[in-house]
Amino acid sequence: MHIDVLTLFPEMFSQVLSASILGRAIEQGYLSVNTYNIRDYSVDKHHRVDDYAFGGGTGLIMMAQPIFDAINAIDPEHTAKRIYLSPQGRVMNDAKARQLSHENRLLLLCGHYEGIDQRVVDTLIDEEVSIGDYVLTGGELPAMVMIDAVARQIKGVLGNENGADDESFANGLLEYPQYTRPSDYNGLPVPEVLLSGHHKNITAWRRKQSVLKTALNRPDLLDKVQLSGDEERMVKELSALQDTDK
Repeated sequence: MHIDVLTLFPEMFSQVLSASILGRAIEQGYLSVNTYNIRDYSVDKHHRVDDYAFGGGTGLIMMAQPIFDAINAIDPEHTAKRIYLSPQGRVMNDAKARQLSHENRLLLLCGHYEGIDQRVVDTLIDEEVSIGDYVLTGGELPAMVMIDAVARQIKGVLGNENGADDESFANGLLEYPQYTRPSDYNGLPVPEVLLSGHHKNITAWRRKQSVLKTALNRPDLLDKVQLSGDEERMVKELSALQDTDK
């Protein structure tokens, strides 16, 4: 997959893209990322990219011209899926990351100030995406989050082919608790079932823990998960206990 990033601060991406799993994915050819400074496409002699909003209001708006020229230069044939990282977009989730991982090319636009001229969105952007219901100072961090979430879904990036299938949200539930050596640390033992070598019992334990953790932390997710009768009863009992504690 190839990803182009349009930003006012391309230097923010260097450390993220050169480290850990993303760095290895790029080094091994599973992923390539180019960053472009939107200021380089401004026709203003001072490379200005922002101006006041028509109709008044606080803050500045990124102008249409530099973004239009940047996108038209980088993706003239519109071969990329063009995404504007915006708090007004649909919220990013695991399903969206998996969907985007099948694209051959993405173009990510990072906004700044109070946003961008709407004519860019209406004319050039395929989709607006948000990483959560909060506002950041710019689209750079959301773009990094999207690159990381999408890249790890690409076959070969994680090394273990099933690595992304056994994590939170992959099956609609939060991931079960994980433990490593030693089996007893300061009197805190690892659950005995995980040391038993009985894979069926371990799978059942992990499923139960995933359901419990999801019911505690993200009960909204359970609306989309098919639970067994025993699991439904367990969730109801837990909910009743929580109501009693309130």
